Amino acid sequence: MLWQRVLTALGLLGLLLASLWHSADWPFGLLTLALVCVAAWEWARLCACSPVVAVAAALGLGAALMGLWVLVGVDYDGSWFWPLATAACLVLLPLLLHRGVQGWRGLANGPRVALGLLLLGQAWWALLHAKTIGLGMLLSIFLLVWLADISAYFGGKRFGRRKLAPTLSPGKTWEGVWSAALALLVLGVLWVQWWPAHWGPSLYTHLWQLGPLPALALLLLLLALSVMGDLFESMVKRCAGRKDSSRILPGHGGLMDRFDALLPVLPLALWIVTA
Repeated sequence: MLWQRVLTALGLLGLLLASLWHSADWPFGLLTLALVCVAAWEWARLCACSPVVAVAAALGLGAALMGLWVLVGVDYDGSWFWPLATAACLVLLPLLLHRGVQGWRGLANGPRVALGLLLLGQAWWALLHAKTIGLGMLLSIFLLVWLADISAYFGGKRFGRRKLAPTLSPGKTWEGVWSAALALLVLGVLWVQWWPAHWGPSLYTHLWQLGPLPALALLLLLLALSVMGDLFESMVKRCAGRKDSSRILPGHGGLMDRFDALLPVLPLALWIVTA
């Protein structure tokens, strides 16, 4: 129901904003770590793991990420990691989407679970690094994914004719993708014009510094990764025979349903701003 969706979204947004405005990094880190662990549990369930194995996967990922946070620290210069993570997403996601549901079903359970945990882990690490850069950086990345999703939905509903991936997600259309591209272009231009410089750097200001053509190319690549992340989770859910990753968020489904498009976008965004 609509009221459930609105209340759930407002509650999550309130928690997120409260952690973001805190001067220290640990409230945001702990909140997002908890959300990532829940998403890991959902992912393991989508991969047909038993309840015990799903909980163990979530706790194991949480312990590994916490250990990384404590031992290495978010100040560690890991700029070398972002191009590797981006390259892995650009190779693996198109390959897996091309193979489709049958190809995914043919993979062993271990690699399927490991891939999801790696995607979630690198996304959480990217979120922590983006938080240290500033609120504008996080907000610009979130808005890119949110606006792409919303504009693709309404653009596809209004103009959609050609299916993007009918066997994976019948509702998505090419017209929706181009609607999202136009919306992101407008957002980028408005952001560069109106975002106060003293509020810190953002993804769009970094893109603009590269020049119009490189900025446009990278913006389209970010959109492509967002779409592939969404399609990838749709494929996994279709293989599992489920509409949502879980019912933990009333009116929204699961956390993976909210994170899917963000996972492959984050490493490229961090690569852009740290290169």
